[in-house]
Amino acid sequence: MEKSKNIRKGIVIGIIVCSLMLVGFLGSYAFFIGQVGQNKNQEVTVETGSMALTFSDGNNGFNKELNFGESAEKTFTIENTGTKDGVVSVSWMNLINTYLEGSMTYNFLESDTEDGEYTEIISNKNVPKTEVAEDRVLASGITIPAKTKKYYKLIINLNYTDFDQTEDLQAKLETQFKITEGILKDLTPSEKTLAKLGKTVKDGNPNFAEAATTDETADGLYAMEDDYGTSYYYRGATEDNYVKFAGFYWRIIRVNGDGSLRIIYDGTQAHGNGSSSKDRLAITNQAYNMNYNDAKYVGYMYAPSGTKRSTSKEEAQTNDTDSDIKTTIENWYKVNIVDKGNDNYVSDNIFCNDRTIPGKEIIGIESDPGLGYGINATAYGADARLGANSSGPNYNNPVPKFKCENKNDAFTKEDTEKGNGKLGQKVGMITADEIVAAGSGKYRTNNNSNNYYLYKGVAYWSVSPSTMSGTGYARIFNIDKSGTLYYDNVYSNIYGAVPVISLTPEYVDTLIGDGTMSNPYREENLEA
Repeated sequence: MEKSKNIRKGIVIGIIVCSLMLVGFLGSYAFFIGQVGQNKNQEVTVETGSMALTFSDGNNGFNKELNFGESAEKTFTIENTGTKDGVVSVSWMNLINTYLEGSMTYNFLESDTEDGEYTEIISNKNVPKTEVAEDRVLASGITIPAKTKKYYKLIINLNYTDFDQTEDLQAKLETQFKITEGILKDLTPSEKTLAKLGKTVKDGNPNFAEAATTDETADGLYAMEDDYGTSYYYRGATEDNYVKFAGFYWRIIRVNGDGSLRIIYDGTQAHGNGSSSKDRLAITNQAYNMNYNDAKYVGYMYAPSGTKRSTSKEEAQTNDTDSDIKTTIENWYKVNIVDKGNDNYVSDNIFCNDRTIPGKEIIGIESDPGLGYGINATAYGADARLGANSSGPNYNNPVPKFKCENKNDAFTKEDTEKGNGKLGQKVGMITADEIVAAGSGKYRTNNNSNNYYLYKGVAYWSVSPSTMSGTGYARIFNIDKSGTLYYDNVYSNIYGAVPVISLTPEYVDTLIGDGTMSNPYREENLEA
């Protein structure tokens, strides 16, 4: 299609309704509705004793006609004259947008002063496409400190694109705006990080048995308890969980209950969902343990050392000797994180090498005596929860969890209150439970979409034991090259090792970006 600035297409924001509604902690409501066209600012003040918010639409909304390649700008302010901080979310309300995907984008910027420098909170994000009036989140987790006034710009862009935009000549964008608030002081550490990421919480739980082939957390993250509190996790083909840290790209797995951010290595460059690349592995062709004929070898650490067989579960699960993969991962971390001065930004958080033994009644394997040492057939906790055996009760209903049942299996570096203090570095690997929660589906589910964010097109290990087979093979869960949850013998070297770390809440609070591949969360002085 030939595009020209002589072709005009109007973006008509007919009636702009701006409302501020008190929700959640305060339990009361206040609304403000104004009409475009009045010769005064739209303004509402809500006082609660400890908090007083004033929203002011500085230019009475906008009613614009645009050329392709032009933009429309809206400005407004939010002032908190109270004594408690507020968290504000801005939403499109009754949005109708029939423009083609990619034709209509927006930027959202914030400043401490009206004429000062504006910081981009959201960059070139698609205006949600919908043919019926719906409410959609525009920006969330915006902090308005007590005794502070903030200035905002919303810029809507009608773009030239490289695809045929003929349909856009008949398209329309109509919207109102809704603003909601809560109280930051009352948020838990993980809720504060959630707000920083601009995310809300979804109700209920997903169907863990099914592969997540779409972005199931675009409109909010799922919640699950971990050892520190409530954790919030990404699922499916999510496109806003990119982090750039220490010169590498990472993907967010979840917000930990202590507010730290659990991220998994994803390469020296940003890779889109469905991209197959060995660059997405930090280490290739790595055995979990070269030795395999003892239940002790499912351990991230184990005893006795050498090839002498264990004679009790307690001995097999004594954390004296590093597994081969632990040594490799920690060496990588030392060279790439510690030696480059970034270790202080990493939190000491649990990596669960769950060696609990549920027994044959739970696991569904009649030959499992539940001993957990030597060459005795043994199935472990993740195997039971995630339905890796067709005779088990969870075969069609996996139930992942983020809590680590045994302190001996909760690998930490310095934390000996919740963890075992046995790590040499603050790094580990993803668990099988996190793999299923993120959308792999039940064991050996055929995930054909290749859009699941943990899919790398190459196979890599988890830290979760599966079984000690009755034929003498220790086995660990992994993600195979199709993104499917699987397990294999620990000596196999066809798998990669992918570091997982947790960024401290304090460091996360300083990050800029919106988490997309082109604008990842990162330090302010780093380019996207």
